[in-house]
Amino acid sequence: MNAAELPAREAMEFDVVVVGAGPAGLAAAIKLKQLSPEISVVVVEKGSEVGAHILSGAVIDPIGIDGLLPEWRSEAAFEHTPVTSDRFFVLGHSGAVRLPNFMLPPLMNNHGNFIVSLGDVCRYLAKKAEALGVEIYPGFAAAEVLFDNGAVAGVATGDMGLGKDGHAKSGFTRGMELRAKYTLFAEGARGSLSKSLIAKFALHEHRQPQKFGIGLKELWQVAPQNFRKGLVQHTMGWPLDNSTGGGSFLYHYGDNLVSVGFVVHLNYTNPYLSPFEELQRFKTHPLVRDTFAGGKRICYGARALTEGGWQSVPKLAFPGGALVGCAAGFMNVPRIKGSHNAMLSGMLAAEHVAAAIAAGRAHDELANYDAAWRGTPIGRDLWRVRNAKPLWSKFGTLAGVALGGFDMWTNTLGFSLIGTLKHGKPDFATLKPAAACRPIAYPKPDGKLTFDRLSSVYLSNTNHEEDQPVHLVVRDPALQKSSEHDVYAGPSARYCPAGVYEWVEEGGQPRYVINAQNCVHCKTCDIKDPNQNINWVPPEGGGGPNYPNM
Repeated sequence: MNAAELPAREAMEFDVVVVGAGPAGLAAAIKLKQLSPEISVVVVEKGSEVGAHILSGAVIDPIGIDGLLPEWRSEAAFEHTPVTSDRFFVLGHSGAVRLPNFMLPPLMNNHGNFIVSLGDVCRYLAKKAEALGVEIYPGFAAAEVLFDNGAVAGVATGDMGLGKDGHAKSGFTRGMELRAKYTLFAEGARGSLSKSLIAKFALHEHRQPQKFGIGLKELWQVAPQNFRKGLVQHTMGWPLDNSTGGGSFLYHYGDNLVSVGFVVHLNYTNPYLSPFEELQRFKTHPLVRDTFAGGKRICYGARALTEGGWQSVPKLAFPGGALVGCAAGFMNVPRIKGSHNAMLSGMLAAEHVAAAIAAGRAHDELANYDAAWRGTPIGRDLWRVRNAKPLWSKFGTLAGVALGGFDMWTNTLGFSLIGTLKHGKPDFATLKPAAACRPIAYPKPDGKLTFDRLSSVYLSNTNHEEDQPVHLVVRDPALQKSSEHDVYAGPSARYCPAGVYEWVEEGGQPRYVINAQNCVHCKTCDIKDPNQNINWVPPEGGGGPNYPNM
């Protein structure tokens, strides 16, 4: 049986379908039930369980969860360590300069925030949603948007049990159609369906290009003498050069746990740069390396981040649905925080969906939702920092961060001397040809503090059924050879944090190898490929990483 011979899908009807069981999607589902208990809501999640694909630092601003579930603190349903010490450093190769807290804009203050596992937060939200009557289907990837007379009418989950050749194997199961009056897309950064909807409805028209970063994270259990519960530490500078944006985070929480991570802005220019190797180099800095002495690395993962902010948020509404959370790009880059805005956007969308259903409407455009967000705490949060990313990109790390900090101070006072800056090129267009760049010699891992990619992917618990259609689709293999390899020296082998892509020599000719089973679903390839020649599509439901506590 080939794809053309597949049987028709069965269909289920709901009032609202939510794609993605992250903070935005679950907040939307909960809010819908709080407002109108009779509304039928289903959440479809591609991870094997809620939280399996959730990765974040994470220091959360509680404004979102406080507004949704004010009882969460007393229930103590997940570890939430209050921030007790907030430090920011500029790094050189062997030294560090601490920036005094009084110099930082007030919005950068982390006191009053909490260090958490965002996966655990989502598991808590899922339980609250189910208690309200929300149906949650983990392990089912939304693979197709359904349309009715040009309006979104729901989604279809992917087929299970197809082989690489597209033929049904033993145990094949057809996907389901989940039809709804409204569908909310909460897929996170660079969601595959969200990307298609942005293109179909021209949602980015008259907006700046979306900007992205890649965030890589390791979770360590450290020796008690190296643990500082409640410490939040951020750095910029080394190991990146001044023209490459990014920085680190280090969070101490829970039972001797330390989250260490590194963010690289994906508008970098040198194709020889490897974000994974930059994280490994960062851990060797004298400021942080002793933290890990005698400790054990227990998990690893990576995920793309939306960084465009105010200028890059697309139109949010279209007939039959809307974008919420990081699918829309609500992350505050200087604060490295997005979960609070994700939840607030899910709640805001839920209010407009509930009102539309109460008025007897279906499949229309939630124009009021799109018009409302800039006047909410989401908009105020992003407005104050709207120039930080453009200034960093234009003037480099040291001058850009200084100018961005000054602009954030003035915006706190209600004005800006420079208005609203533009972002420039999309991230895929920023690489220079390899001939114009210098290769970067990264040190070999020692297996104690620094590691290789494959041993790291092992800690992400990533698994995919090998005999399934490849979910990393190279549109034009010849272009990949003539451009990605010949012009840019194969940057996919370096920007991928999971060792998915390789150029290997066979008979004196390079051959592109895709180890799709390693993919941690970070979406970096879909963003950074210089020709937009790689398309990430959902694999069979349940595949990918299984983060227990990230």
